[in-house]
Amino acid sequence: MGKIWEFYEDLEEIVYVSDIDTYEMVYMNRWARELYGFLSVEGCAGKKCYKVLHGVFGPCAFCTNKELVPGQFKEWLHYNSLLGKYYSLKDTLIEEDGKRYRLEIAFDMTIQKQQSRTIREYAENEEMINQGLKIARSVSEPDRSISALLEYLGNALNSDRVYIFEETKSKTLDNTYEWCAPGIVPQKGSLQGVPFDVVKLWYERFKDDKTVIIADLEEIRFSDPQVYTYLQPQNIRSLVVGPLVDDHQIIGFYGVDNPPGEMLDHISVMFQILGHFMAAMLENRDLVKRLEHLSFYDHLTEFGNRHAMNAHIASMRREESIGILYCDVMGLKRVNDTEGHEAGDQLLSRACRCLRKTFGGYPLFRLGGDEFLALCAGIEEEELPKRVALLRKDMEEDNALMALGYTWRPRSDDDMDLLLAEADDRMYEDKRAYYQAHPDVERRAPRT
Repeated sequence: MGKIWEFYEDLEEIVYVSDIDTYEMVYMNRWARELYGFLSVEGCAGKKCYKVLHGVFGPCAFCTNKELVPGQFKEWLHYNSLLGKYYSLKDTLIEEDGKRYRLEIAFDMTIQKQQSRTIREYAENEEMINQGLKIARSVSEPDRSISALLEYLGNALNSDRVYIFEETKSKTLDNTYEWCAPGIVPQKGSLQGVPFDVVKLWYERFKDDKTVIIADLEEIRFSDPQVYTYLQPQNIRSLVVGPLVDDHQIIGFYGVDNPPGEMLDHISVMFQILGHFMAAMLENRDLVKRLEHLSFYDHLTEFGNRHAMNAHIASMRREESIGILYCDVMGLKRVNDTEGHEAGDQLLSRACRCLRKTFGGYPLFRLGGDEFLALCAGIEEEELPKRVALLRKDMEEDNALMALGYTWRPRSDDDMDLLLAEADDRMYEDKRAYYQAHPDVERRAPRT
């Protein structure tokens, strides 16, 4: 008995089977073989499906393998640029002999006049998506790239507002990005911490990879009163929202308000495709932020490092006053050598706690193993020594001795290297004075 897919051998539509795990072709029916130039099944078997079907050298970005389940067909539309035709596709997963196979049936839509409107709309969708992604990719900074895409969609869809909501750690939803047409009142500021229950019914559709269309808000006044209560004050008459999915998990949604009524279905189809790209852009944003954090912040103390300090100095307003505090944690090496690095880290943490308490409103930096810096832009001259006095008191109470040196200028346009050196010199003076007054301090074990 042959394989189940051989039943489609003489069907006058494209039918192929590929190994989901290796992307290798297993079978093409007679129609597909003739279309792609293969004389036999053996001629196509073993070749990569993405190379055979689409002429590319890696798995397709639009591949649906991860979405397939046995006994169900996923239906979608696609323009095959290699063949120059539009297809309606039906994909399913077949498990046989311990292997997983993708079976796809492709119906040629190009020659079906009754579907010409769908073809035109799908072509417009694909063109719109490609143009939007092109604009987004032209902007290097992730946040601005996402905003550029929303602006393009808002204008292209002739809508009032386009937005993104992301889930928070507390299981609420924050409106994180927003584009508004001229004259439309922004809503982002008032749409933070939205309870999940408000969109619970939407998520039921999102789980099935479906969008939500509200053609007339008044139609849901009684069927979904929570959503109605949120949307009606925003002057929303209609909308389309779609899920944002990352690694099979819904991480939020994005949507468009008050587009032309005749475009609602058109937008829904586009959102099913675009959502994957949108989620990838958010993932890239988070990755860049993590890398930036690692590049600019000290892991132990969460203070900025020298790169962060230089960046902050470059951004300061030169007409503002500046106070500089240089700190050196005393006895760190001795604690590391005699009690271990964990005790040394605890000493550093106590010192940081003291600094945050008195200078937490200003940028704080760790410049070396035991050296810290506070840059106090805009601080008054008499305020700086008052805070230093408080810091000394907190250090004594928290058993975190530091040598301190500070300086102040009415403007920040002086040579910052000279100001930093001046504060550093005063810090060393403070350290020498302390050791002269306490010659036995190094021999005394710190309190725990």
